[in-house]
Amino acid sequence: MTTRLPTRSRLVAEALAAAGVQTEIRELPDSARTAAEAAAALGCEVAAIANSLVFVSGGEPLLVMTSGGHRVDTALLAERLGLGPIERATAKQVREATGQAIGGVAPTGHPAPLRTVVDTALAEHPLVWAAAGTPHTVMPLTFDELLRVTGGTPTRVIS
Repeated sequence: MTTRLPTRSRLVAEALAAAGVQTEIRELPDSARTAAEAAAALGCEVAAIANSLVFVSGGEPLLVMTSGGHRVDTALLAERLGLGPIERATAKQVREATGQAIGGVAPTGHPAPLRTVVDTALAEHPLVWAAAGTPHTVMPLTFDELLRVTGGTPTRVIS
């Protein structure tokens, strides 16, 4: 079944298995590039979508897994993490850091581990949905599984 997935999603499946996380990657007929599109396709709240946003600080990528209902307060996040200014990564920087395109960035399956922050608001949902390597693939995870596969730091990302 995994062999039918797109290449990027197969890499995500391999990384999940290596982390001991068992979940099903689902391929959607339509794009789930935005949190609203994903929530509509899955029949869940936008807040239960784990958006994968890539930022850059000091020339290094930072993956922020945030609730689909939140806008990251980059000044607050920089202060909490002890970083300089945090800026949104360009499409090219996202692809270089993750190997995946914007709208399909998974929490794992990247060429190298990324420093990751996981929005604590996602813990309010028994399951959250994250992209699985392409804008057409998604997967359900618990908050704890999301922390495990990313090695992320649970952090409040809004003020």
